[in-house]
Amino acid sequence: MEEGIRHTGIVERVEGDTAVVRIAQTSACAACHAAKMCMASESKEKRIEAQMAEPVQIGDEVEVIVREEAGWLAVLLAYVIPFVLLVAAVAGFGQLGWSEVKAGTAALVSVAVYYVILRMFRDKLQRKFTFWVRKVN
Repeated sequence: MEEGIRHTGIVERVEGDTAVVRIAQTSACAACHAAKMCMASESKEKRIEAQMAEPVQIGDEVEVIVREEAGWLAVLLAYVIPFVLLVAAVAGFGQLGWSEVKAGTAALVSVAVYYVILRMFRDKLQRKFTFWVRKVN
């Protein structure tokens, strides 16, 4: 598991072979020394369930790792396919002679249906998005 996307976090909970890790997702502004004065900085905490590559304990600083291919698949499923679907639906319904409002509404509904279908297959997709946790050296 040497290759992949990595984030550092703190173990909050351990359940069997799974660890729940708190990571701070920060914007570029958050690292700036003037961020406190600017008020534009953004930092969000996320909790990730990850499989343990080695035993960890609550409070340990760890790396959460996911394969890079899984990251690209997530971008494809969450952003690229819905965008292409939206554009294709607007163009297709427009070609059928629908008004812009009807075509736009139908395109938004088609994207919503796509996300519902994606949600229905979340268990199958979740197997492709396995996170691993390893202690920081």
